[in-house]
Amino acid sequence: MDAKIIKFIKKQHILSLCVSDENEIWVCSCFYAYNEDLNSLIIASDSHTKHIKIIQKNPKVAVNIALDTKIIGLIKGIQAKGEIYPCENKMPYFKRFPYALALNPDLYEIRLNYIKYTDNALEKKLIWQI
Repeated sequence: MDAKIIKFIKKQHILSLCVSDENEIWVCSCFYAYNEDLNSLIIASDSHTKHIKIIQKNPKVAVNIALDTKIIGLIKGIQAKGEIYPCENKMPYFKRFPYALALNPDLYEIRLNYIKYTDNALEKKLIWQI
């Protein structure tokens, strides 16, 4: 994966998660930590939420991470796809958000398989995929 993509992902902390099944489409915002070893994103959620109930039927998800700016030349962001499962290695999340340990959250890992990175300062978009 291009170093520019990794640097961007590491600097941000909130993503939009899009999920769907045969009956519904849903989107939510989540704090995340990046697991560089697996090129994955770890989120905390509750098993009773609508988005977690949907991913139990369909683990395929889409993700958006964007820099919050109104200046067109500074727009940066990723659009990504992957599959989400219960997280096994929770350390990257608790390292980034140590206060979350006290909440004992359910953690889920988005295993990325496609990323399109947009940076309006670059002349082209960067694509990474498995």
